[in-house]
Amino acid sequence: MNSSPNVIVFFTDQQRWDTVGLHGHPLRLTPNFDRLAQAGMFVPNSFTCQPVCGPARSALQTGLYPTTTGCFRNDIPLPPQQKTLAHHFAKGGYETSYIGKWHLASREPVPPEQRGGYQHWLASNILEFTSYAYDTTMFNAAGEAVKLPGYRVDALTDAAIRYVAQPRDKPYFLFLSFIEPHHQNEFDDYPAPVGYEERIREKMELPPDLAMLGGSSSEHYPGYMGMVQRLDEALGRLVDTLISLTQLDNTVILFTSDHGCHFKTRNKEYKRSCHEASIRVPTFFHGPGFMNRGPYDGLASLIDLPPTLLAAAGLPVPDEMQGRSIFRNSPLENESIFVQISESHVGRALRTRRWKYEVGGPELSGWDDMNGSAYVETHLYDLEKDPYELDNLCRHGEFEDVRESLRTELLRRIADAGEPLPTITPI
Repeated sequence: MNSSPNVIVFFTDQQRWDTVGLHGHPLRLTPNFDRLAQAGMFVPNSFTCQPVCGPARSALQTGLYPTTTGCFRNDIPLPPQQKTLAHHFAKGGYETSYIGKWHLASREPVPPEQRGGYQHWLASNILEFTSYAYDTTMFNAAGEAVKLPGYRVDALTDAAIRYVAQPRDKPYFLFLSFIEPHHQNEFDDYPAPVGYEERIREKMELPPDLAMLGGSSSEHYPGYMGMVQRLDEALGRLVDTLISLTQLDNTVILFTSDHGCHFKTRNKEYKRSCHEASIRVPTFFHGPGFMNRGPYDGLASLIDLPPTLLAAAGLPVPDEMQGRSIFRNSPLENESIFVQISESHVGRALRTRRWKYEVGGPELSGWDDMNGSAYVETHLYDLEKDPYELDNLCRHGEFEDVRESLRTELLRRIADAGEPLPTITPI
């Protein structure tokens, strides 16, 4: 057995925090997530730092905010000189592997110089454009198309199982990146495995925000949850493989997602907003250093996960990383989450234990402008009294002191992220 732990990132796409049993989902479709999170360290208050695919992935690969790398929206490749988790793990003696969706390159197949330093490669830049639910094609290290059998979740999981089963002298760092439960873009649907959507629709109970606001949830939520169920089954199969190979006790597993899904309730699509449905994600750590830790009591951002993984592997955390490891740190050190929003609009948000506060740039283009010099207040929610964010308090005069305090903290977080300090105009 290697003295250094193996490390696996099990990364889903567009998965809401409340899809798992530990967050109270009534159908309990995620027994493997729930079991592993309870045995290791569950992170109940886990959030993305950017609710868009490419920017979120850039942050998780680098430990840097999207405005620092320049990947502030989709279709901006990660700079080829940018150090990633693959570089840091390889420097620490690890074999590195990427399987699945990348979304940080300029073309398909992804050229070697745009693969973030990963040594083993079986991936597509935008997996939803090279595959369908039962028709999966990715590209190997030589750039050759590889067609894989089965439902897409299973096709990627099978590839991961083959990888971890290979004999090797080094520990490995495997980043396994699914497209599920993201919608299939050109059809605008959520293709679950055959039979799953129908079973779930019979028992469907919408989360309160979707039940109140509607959107596309009555049409799409059952298929979405069918995809979530199959992901959990895949997680169980991968863990069974680790058990059979006597690797589980020496493998750190991180489960998380890039962002959530609000089913066209907050804008005309599925994410790109400050709301919990967009930014809160299911997260746990399992393995050496995390067992029997219980739930992490602080707030954690996607930007905190890269330094946490490196610390858990016993590797140095680069000074330039903008997140903070939660491997040993006190939960009290993470009392607010900073979120950057692009494409739908240019927004900056702060999430504390009680409050959600967002500002936006009305004159800015969410596609063309990375940040702005002037914002105005747009959203304020009291999450203790209104956890599903149905009552925007931004125009309520009695919360002026709250908004002033949050405004000051948000400006501090903007500056800490390396952005030019803007002005914020009270509403």
